[in-house]
This record gives sequence, structure tokens and C-alpha cells, in this order.
Amino acid sequence: MEKPLKITALTPEELVLLLSRASRKAISGQDVLAIARTAGIVSAAGTINLIEYTAFLAREVSVGEN
Repeated sequence: MEKPLKITALTPEELVLLLSRASRKAISGQDVLAIARTAGIVSAAGTINLIEYTAFLAREVSVGEN
């Protein structure tokens, strides 16, 4: 049985898998980690909060629209 994903503490690999499945295209683990580092949301344990990651991307997109 697979362990349930904790969206507030995903490994970079888990986040890449989720984003790739959701977008139906390959997403680079390096890109995901670079974005998370830029956003300052990589925890001391090396995990990423999906909610914070999504919020960061939304802010980045909205800044370009203003």
C-alpha cells in the first residue's frame, strides 16, 4: 500500500510527479526545486509545501499581468 502524500511536506520528486501528472507533460525536478528555492519554501527537511508553491506561482503570474 502506498503512503498517502502530505501536500504540506512533499519531496521534490513527489511534487514533480504530481505536477507532471496534473499537466500531462514532463516537468523537470531541477526546475521545480529552483522555483521552490527562489520562493524560499524548501524546508530544513528538504520538503516543499504544495500550497505555498502554488501561491508563489500565482503571485508570479499575477505580477506579469499588472
